[in-house]
Amino acid sequence: MASALQQPEAKHGNGFVNEEQRRQADVKRAAHARQRQALDLQRENILSQKTSNPARRTALEAALAQIEAQIEALG
Repeated sequence: MASALQQPEAKHGNGFVNEEQRRQADVKRAAHARQRQALDLQRENILSQKTSNPARRTALEAALAQIEAQIEALG
């Protein structure tokens, strides 16, 4: 006998998602959040660095631009 807490298996068009699909979505969402957090930390690290060396400043600006592009690509 089926429990009232069990969800029906996913069938085309019924609007229900089975446990495996939900778990995969949760894993994907968590990986996305971790990647975004890592990029945000890198961005903050670059912004906190101070230098009077023009070559170093140029390198930091390039790194910041790359990280910001990756953040934008993540959405």
